[in-house]
Amino acid sequence: MRGDLSRPATLADVASRAGVSPATVSRVLNGGTAVAPGTRALVEQAIHELEYVVNGHARALAAAASEVVGVIVGDMSDPFFAHIVAGVQDQTFLAGQLALVCSTGGDPSREIGQLEHLRRLRAGGVILVGGAIRDHHHQLELTRQLTGFLRRGCRVVLCGRPPIPDLPQASAITFDNTGGTMRLVEYLTGLGHRRIGYITGPMAQSTSRERLHGFRITARDHDPALVAEGTFTRESGRVAGLKLLRHKGVTAIVAANDLMAAGALAAVRTDGRPVPQQVSVAGFDDIEFCQDTHPPLTTVRLPLREAGATAGGIACGLAQPPAGVIRLNADLVVRGTTGPVRE
Repeated sequence: MRGDLSRPATLADVASRAGVSPATVSRVLNGGTAVAPGTRALVEQAIHELEYVVNGHARALAAAASEVVGVIVGDMSDPFFAHIVAGVQDQTFLAGQLALVCSTGGDPSREIGQLEHLRRLRAGGVILVGGAIRDHHHQLELTRQLTGFLRRGCRVVLCGRPPIPDLPQASAITFDNTGGTMRLVEYLTGLGHRRIGYITGPMAQSTSRERLHGFRITARDHDPALVAEGTFTRESGRVAGLKLLRHKGVTAIVAANDLMAAGALAAVRTDGRPVPQQVSVAGFDDIEFCQDTHPPLTTVRLPLREAGATAGGIACGLAQPPAGVIRLNADLVVRGTTGPVRE
């Protein structure tokens, strides 16, 4: 590593690290073709290791590192992320800082790539929002990247995902996904429902696994065939809902988020069954449209904006990072889409 980390790396530093001339580094930076592949690889590795900032505009942004908070989300079109980001922005505004929101589209490689961009900008805070991806290689690279942020004094917050055992310095804000699903299913079984269909999110995500776990340990006489995987989108909920309704005796459908629950509502209506007289439907998150569905949607409420504000306060330096994990409750909200089983 370079000895003096208090100043930005220079072109001369890169040349020294790679063992080439400054002119060779310049040719690589300018896309010149008269550089051997092996030499180019050495220069690019040196640029990465020294965190060399190529142009003056990027260098100016890097100098303002404490004013940039990177927020990495899965999908900004999903209200789950939008509400959390709104809470983050409440805090960055108070702190006079900039929230730079990056969407991965659920692609783990994009998450890593966006962290790399934030590293180059020397972001003063980084917030990763949403479930963790179950992929060993991704987790190793994620841990490596975040370790580098923490070593440079960047504030790292995991919001809505479990803590990383190797990174106790990273703050973690978690939701009671398992407990919230258990309370919902217990409520339905109390209404007499025994054949309950369940729509999961993508099973590579920790959020989906935690919510499915709550369903499995609470649903009585659970039939594995009554679980269908969705993608947290309304359309996937509709398709999965139609699939579950083909099974005999299904009287309720629970979806792992509200968007899929809205799709399941559409599926039940397409199948010609009234809600909740013949089939009850419930979701998770309690995003705003839940009160406007017909009937209004029973769901589990998460304090999404509060979570974002907590994460933003830590990432901006307005609040001290907690000693342990911040665990936020998940509360059952009963509305018109659920009712007792009718014989």
